[in-house]
Amino acid sequence: MSKKDEKNKNIILVAVILVFTIALVFIVRAIINSHVAPPASQTSQSEQAETAQVDKPEANSTSVPEPLPITDTERTNVKVTMDDRQSFTICVYPDVAPQSAQNFLNLVREGFYNGLTFHRVIAGFMAQGGDPEGTGMGGSDRRIVGEFSANGYENTLSHKRGVVSMARSQDFNSASSQFFICYDDASFLDGEYAAFGEVVEGMEVVDTFLSAGTDENDKPLKDVVISKMTVEE
Repeated sequence: MSKKDEKNKNIILVAVILVFTIALVFIVRAIINSHVAPPASQTSQSEQAETAQVDKPEANSTSVPEPLPITDTERTNVKVTMDDRQSFTICVYPDVAPQSAQNFLNLVREGFYNGLTFHRVIAGFMAQGGDPEGTGMGGSDRRIVGEFSANGYENTLSHKRGVVSMARSQDFNSASSQFFICYDDASFLDGEYAAFGEVVEGMEVVDTFLSAGTDENDKPLKDVVISKMTVEE
């Protein structure tokens, strides 16, 4: 084989390796971006933000969902009773995020959350629930607009311990039924996720979700089941 032929062969080999590497990168990114969960990581806040779906969004939504009629304008308490009979109370704030609050209250009244689980629990970060599939990929039959500054909506509620916020995919307007409760300060999510309420009583019950232990996907080893949610009218 001449030196010219050998050089051409090496160039082709390098090109094939480069194409394969680029294809692999796109495949991996597609797999990562297919999940609907809020942020996951127990390292630095910057790493949490980058993996948030709480994935850090890269683009706005291509469509805006039809707004819900607002019937709840006052701050309203929701009692969450777990299957072990322990309970905690979430105060929902329509004055902060009216669409998120109304959607949550509608689902509670419909009994949507009864029997569902907290399928993702991360110490020092958050507990996520409200998915009928229990995988982080499901939701209700409707989406709502993302009420946060990156999507053009003012939201003054910071993600701190006890704050309740809507989970979503990279689509700004993809929130449906999944929500998460912050275990600690997560203010790096401010402006990109719609906080709409706060645990005002029984946060120690939410802390007990951590005792179940989790697998490699942060799913509790023992189901953390919501027995019933009720609006305290």
